[in-house]
Amino acid sequence: MPDKPNLEVCLSPALLHLFDTKDTVTVIIDVFRATSTIAAALDNGARRIVPVASVEECIAIGKVTPNSITAGERDGKVAPGLEYGNSPSEYPRTFIEGKDLILTTTNGTRLLHMVKDAHTIVTGSFPNLSAIVEFLRKEQRRVLLACASWKDRFNLEDALFAGAVAAQLKDEFTINCDSAMACISLNADSRGDYFEYLKRGAHYKRLSGFGLESDMVYCTTADVHPVVPMLKGGDLVVHR
Repeated sequence: MPDKPNLEVCLSPALLHLFDTKDTVTVIIDVFRATSTIAAALDNGARRIVPVASVEECIAIGKVTPNSITAGERDGKVAPGLEYGNSPSEYPRTFIEGKDLILTTTNGTRLLHMVKDAHTIVTGSFPNLSAIVEFLRKEQRRVLLACASWKDRFNLEDALFAGAVAAQLKDEFTINCDSAMACISLNADSRGDYFEYLKRGAHYKRLSGFGLESDMVYCTTADVHPVVPMLKGGDLVVHR
């Protein structure tokens, strides 16, 4: 029987240099809210999502891209100069279908640009949890679950999602990674009630102060967007 592929969890972009991303399937995780918004927009018919690191680049690309929307946040708020924010509920099919979404966020889009040599890069959050698990199961390739965290500091929600993925794959992958095992324990502790569990987290408290509790309910609801967003040629598109 062939060896099972390894699965690891990187808890912060500041730790990414400690992991070998070459030939991995790397899953970028930014639950609150970038990767939840990406799943929602693509499932609702966005043609593509262009993830960019800076607000300035977002604005510049939007100016030369027909039928596009510039969107993103800094520190939980719509960034000055952009049209829309980073709430998944902002992108229903009636609004986003057929359009390009040019997106920049505090943490998630930055991490996307940091992973250079992975075989495949996809994005994951609770709204596309099962789709990501099934994709990784079929790929049978070494996996890195990469948490965007909060300005390089550990956050609970990204680790919890990593644990939800790892818990479902632990019998099919080799897990010799303390961070992955810790995330699996977090998932078990949550008993599947992700929203209630994350109310204790610092990021929940930060975003609820901006009146974004409904966003966090959305971002912790499993399997409402059964898509696998994949990075191809610098754009995120639905994997077919």
